[in-house]
Amino acid sequence: MEADCINYKDTGSFSPTVIDYLENLPDLRSFYSYCPDLNGFAGILENKKVIANREVLVNVLKKQYEQNGLSTAYHSQPVLENISLLASGNSYTVTTGHQLNIFAGPLYFIYKIVTAIKLSRQLKDAFPDKNFVPVYWMASEDHDFAEINYTNIGGKKVHWWYEASGATGRINPDTMRQALNQYKGALGIEHHADELAEIVETAYTKFDKLADATRFLVNALFGQYGLVVIDADDHQFKQQFAPIIEQDIIEQNSFKNISATNEQLVKLGVHIQVNPREINFFYLLDGLRERIVFENDVYKVLNSEISFSEPELKQEISQYPERFSPNVVMRPLYQECILPNIAYIGGGAEVVYWLELKSNFEHYKVDFPILILRNSGLVIGKETASKIAKMELQSAQLFKSSDEIKNDWIKKHSQHTLNLTEEWRELSSVFEKIKLRSYKIDNTLAPSADAVQARLKHAMDNLEKKLVKAEKRNYHTRLEQVEHIKADLFPKDSLQERTENFGLFYVKWGQNFIDELIRNFEPLDFKFTVLTE
Repeated sequence: MEADCINYKDTGSFSPTVIDYLENLPDLRSFYSYCPDLNGFAGILENKKVIANREVLVNVLKKQYEQNGLSTAYHSQPVLENISLLASGNSYTVTTGHQLNIFAGPLYFIYKIVTAIKLSRQLKDAFPDKNFVPVYWMASEDHDFAEINYTNIGGKKVHWWYEASGATGRINPDTMRQALNQYKGALGIEHHADELAEIVETAYTKFDKLADATRFLVNALFGQYGLVVIDADDHQFKQQFAPIIEQDIIEQNSFKNISATNEQLVKLGVHIQVNPREINFFYLLDGLRERIVFENDVYKVLNSEISFSEPELKQEISQYPERFSPNVVMRPLYQECILPNIAYIGGGAEVVYWLELKSNFEHYKVDFPILILRNSGLVIGKETASKIAKMELQSAQLFKSSDEIKNDWIKKHSQHTLNLTEEWRELSSVFEKIKLRSYKIDNTLAPSADAVQARLKHAMDNLEKKLVKAEKRNYHTRLEQVEHIKADLFPKDSLQERTENFGLFYVKWGQNFIDELIRNFEPLDFKFTVLTE
C-alpha cells in the first residue's frame, strides 16, 4: 500500500481541543504531564514511579492466558515473552483500551492496537536499554451492551439480538449464532475469508465469557506482535486498588477534583466529555452492575436491595474488592495503579476526557501517562483509487463535502471562467466613484450607496453559484464519480474507521493488512494516514 499523510486539522473531523493538544498550546499545558514526543518519553522514563505489583501482574496475566487455552497457541509465544518481561524493573507498558465490540467493531478498534504495537517498537529503538510492551485493556466491566452488540461490514449491519445485563465481559456468547452466521456470510468465500471465519467461529463458540472470546480474537490477529490482552475484572488486581476505592467512595475526592478541573476547561472553551458523580463506582455481581449512591447515611446500590453502612462498606471492599467497578473517570486511575504504564492511546474524545483527570491522579499520587492520539486511517481499494486518479483528486480533498469537491473540480476543469472576481473588482471601482460623488452632494447618502453595493454583491455571488451549477450539469456524468467515491470511503457520511469493520479488508489481504498498518502508521507524527492499494 502507498501512504499519504495529511494534517488532522485538514480533515475537519477532529475537535479544536484535540488539535490544540497536538500543537502543544500553552492553555492546555497544565492538564497533562509530558508532551507526546520522544523528549516527553525521556522525561517520564526518568521520573516514573511504578506502583503496580509486577509479580501479581505477571501471575494474573499468565493465569488468564492459561485459562483461555492460549498459553500453547501458535501466536502466543511473543505474548508470553512480553508478559515475562513485565517482571523486570526496566519494562513498561503502552496501553490502549476499548469495549468488547463483537467482531472487533469499527476499524478504529484495530487502529488503536496497531498504534500501541508500533509505538512500543519505536520506543524500543529510542530507548534500547528498556522494554515496552503493547497492551490492550478490555473494558470487560462496561455494561453498555447496546454499544457493542453490532458491527457494520460491507454496508450490512450484523446485530446480536440479546437482552443482556451486568458486565459485558461476563456475558456468555452462546446466543450469538445468528450474528455469527450473518458475519461469516458477509465475508464471502474468496481469499482469506475461511481463515477469518474460523477465527470468529472459534472465538464465539468455544468460550463462555465474552471477555475470553475477545481475547482469543485479538490474540489471533495480534498475538504474533506480542500484544498482551488484560482483563482487569480480577480479585488480585482490585486488591491493589482497594485503598483508593474505599477512600474515594467515602471522601468523594474524584468528584471534587474533576469537577474543579472541568470548570477550568469550560473557561477555555473545551467541550467536557464526562462529568464525575459524587461516587464513581458501580457495584458488580454476575448480571448486575449498578451505581452506588450515598443516601441517608447509607451506601445503596441502585435498582437492588443491597445497601451498606460505612463499616460494612469497608469490610465489603476489603473482602470482595472485585465487586467494586470503576466508572469512566476512575478506570484510568485503576489502570495506572496495576500497570507499569507510560502511555495511553485513545481516540479524540478519550484524549479530551483524560485531560479532565490529571488533578485526581495528583491527589492519589499516581503518575499520569503520556496521552497519544491513536492513528487514524482511510483505506482505498484499487477500483476507488482508479476513480480518484481519473478525477485528479488529492487526499485532502476527499474529506470535503461532495458539493465542495464538485465545485472545486468544475472550477479547475471548466473551459469557462466561472468566477466573477474580475468583474466585481471593476464594479467595486465604479462604486467607489459613486460613493465619492454621493458624499460630495450629500454626506448622508454614503450609507445608501454602501447598501446598494452590498445588494449587488449578494446578487453577483448568487449568479456565480448559478454559473457553477450550470456547468455541473454539463459534466454530470463525470461528477457522479464523486458520489461513488464518497459513498465508498465515507459510509453514512462518517469516517470509514468509525463505521466499517475490518473484516472485508482482512478477507482481501489477510494478515498482510495488519502488517501494512503497522508499517505505515507513525504514532508520533500525528497525521491522518490515507492508504491506497
